[in-house]
Amino acid sequence: MFQRLREDIACILERDPAARSWWEVLTCYPGLHALVLHRRAHWFWNHGFKWLGRFVSHVARGLTGIEIHPGAKIGQNVFFDHAMGVVVGETAEIGDGCTIYQGVTLGGTSLVKGAKRHPTLERGVIVGAHACVLGGFNVGEGARIGSGAVVTKPVPAGATAVGNPARIIQAQTDAVRE
Repeated sequence: MFQRLREDIACILERDPAARSWWEVLTCYPGLHALVLHRRAHWFWNHGFKWLGRFVSHVARGLTGIEIHPGAKIGQNVFFDHAMGVVVGETAEIGDGCTIYQGVTLGGTSLVKGAKRHPTLERGVIVGAHACVLGGFNVGEGARIGSGAVVTKPVPAGATAVGNPARIIQAQTDAVRE
């Protein structure tokens, strides 16, 4: 538990130029607090204590302004930056090294119980402020979602999705740049 917390703090210190010390991050970063509380809620959820998982999630939302369903899966070194208003749905998956900014919704478009309703963000995805990623599809490794984008279709690895509705801009390769 403490090793994971140290990793989370190191991740924030590395990726946020405004972070000055481990103490500041530990005491003043709601994104860190939301992750720590989500891990507890997720444990309860996966061990059959559904109500308790939802309750811990509810308390975390009140304390941090970040709503993460206890069924959501979150990898390592995920950074919620200025994350007030973030919503992460039940079947969402956030891969290692992702960055999520304020007001982001990882939401569903289906009401079918048991179906994959929320997106999967693969490793290293960045989701800009107030973007909505809606549906049970993948956002490929290293992809970027622009601020305010509304994404309802898969995004290939390394690509950028911008606008409403989102359009895909393919990533430049080294061959194209030369």
